[in-house]
Amino acid sequence: MPGYVVVIVGFGSAQDHAGVLAPIRAALPPLFEFVTPMPYTQLQQMFDQGTQWGTNCYEKALYLDELTDEAIVVITEQQVRKTSPMSLLELYRLGGAYAEVGEDETAFGGRRTSRFGLFMIGLAGDPDLLVAERAWVRSFWEAMRPHATGAGSYVNAMTEIEDDRVRASYGPAKYERLARIKAEYDPDNVFHHNANIKPVLQPI
Repeated sequence: MPGYVVVIVGFGSAQDHAGVLAPIRAALPPLFEFVTPMPYTQLQQMFDQGTQWGTNCYEKALYLDELTDEAIVVITEQQVRKTSPMSLLELYRLGGAYAEVGEDETAFGGRRTSRFGLFMIGLAGDPDLLVAERAWVRSFWEAMRPHATGAGSYVNAMTEIEDDRVRASYGPAKYERLARIKAEYDPDNVFHHNANIKPVLQPI
């Protein structure tokens, strides 16, 4: 019988974490659970075994200012439509140190206000099976767009690179600044297999 793994991560005390888990556990009694402190590096490796080299992946992401009831309805409706047990949904609460850094103090794109990052990730062991997961991610993303903040997203989650969305992810001023830096270090745009910032040469 299919099931879901819910991974809840916090950086507060064990008491804080327990307070967050209690209502979730009451509403969704788990078949089993594992609660433990762990190093951040270990947390980063949690899903490595299930997404080894050669796994086929397609992902999209967007930002939410709030996790509204309407957005939650869309998430619950769309999540069950995935066909691969490997595919997953990641929801990050962006706040704390993230929101303490000034917008002009980092190359990271997007407003430095507390909000959510939602990642829809289709995974399959076979390229043919990824076809359905790609359709699921695209449908999910389109359904969430009315609830999203801005036109950009986290650039590492752009499987399909769209120039306008790359620009939107950084914002006009920051994108132009990064384009000038790119022209200094990579004027020929050698490193372009990414969410690319095209170099802009300055007139002499």
